[in-house]
Amino acid sequence: MKKLGLLVVAFTVIVACGTKKSASTSKKKVATIKKAKNKNFKQTLRDQYMFVVTEISTDESYGYTPENAVEVGGAKDSEGPINERRYLNALTGPNGEEISYYRAGSCCPVPSENSMFGDNAILDRYRVVWEGSKDTISIYINMYDSSPLKAPKGFGLRK
Repeated sequence: MKKLGLLVVAFTVIVACGTKKSASTSKKKVATIKKAKNKNFKQTLRDQYMFVVTEISTDESYGYTPENAVEVGGAKDSEGPINERRYLNALTGPNGEEISYYRAGSCCPVPSENSMFGDNAILDRYRVVWEGSKDTISIYINMYDSSPLKAPKGFGLRK
């Protein structure tokens, strides 16, 4: 019985020390990301339904991962959802095809100093398709932070 008690105490100490180290490392990582996320870039409108987007990203992950979401901003001015649509309206398929999209829901908390919900912003995930596409593509959009916009690699831009 004494050996079992010692085993439980040893296991508890090992787990507690491991957990404390992970939490400490995690907080440091979040603080670094949060500091870099203070973004308030002013987007340019083409018209009331579309942003001006002039560049296609060379980064394979831009828009395709929560860690590298498209940052359209607007939440503080109650224009976050419309800014998401303004961004998507500026995109085409790779050969200029008209795209269709729908909001697939919210996901993925990411550090943000601009969030109204504490230290994290929640991303929106949109599903995008065009005629002739082989699959529906997910694009992650952040309406709390704003940075210069690009089209994800594999998309085109409205002229």
